[in-house]
Amino acid sequence: MSLLELIPVSIDDVKLLQKLSVQTFIETFGAQNTEADMQEYLNNQMSTSQLKKELEHAHSNFYFAYYKDRLAGYLKLNFESAQRETVGTGTAFEVERIYLFKDFQRQGLGKVLFEKAVALGKEKGYRKLWLGVWEHNSPALAFYKKLGLTVFDKHTFVLGSDSQTDLMLELDL
Repeated sequence: MSLLELIPVSIDDVKLLQKLSVQTFIETFGAQNTEADMQEYLNNQMSTSQLKKELEHAHSNFYFAYYKDRLAGYLKLNFESAQRETVGTGTAFEVERIYLFKDFQRQGLGKVLFEKAVALGKEKGYRKLWLGVWEHNSPALAFYKKLGLTVFDKHTFVLGSDSQTDLMLELDL
């Protein structure tokens, strides 16, 4: 399915990235969290100023995912000091965000996007990929299990005033 193309996100794209980030996050988690917690998180973590900081980090890479020339989602990879946890320093990288709009889900695009993340990590010489998934996000956990990832730890993810548990999953490349 080579119709999925990754385009690196530049600082000039921050407004589009912000819109995409907010919409996909709401589509994914809005129904399971309070509006107040969602709004606080989005205001702090998905603001244009926060996303600019992340885009400017030398070891973070954002990519827009286009499917048949339509913006379908995005990917954020963290390497070295950009990783949110110290995991396999120098050998592992983090997939921090991998989101598709609802309209593009259940078409095999998530798998293709994940495979592209794996390829990008391998190109940089990494031997392991890791990511965090909310323990109550059953569809994502099933998806990653199907791709061969296994749980190796957990960490806290703060959404507004709610401290949630993310399971940390890994895959040897």
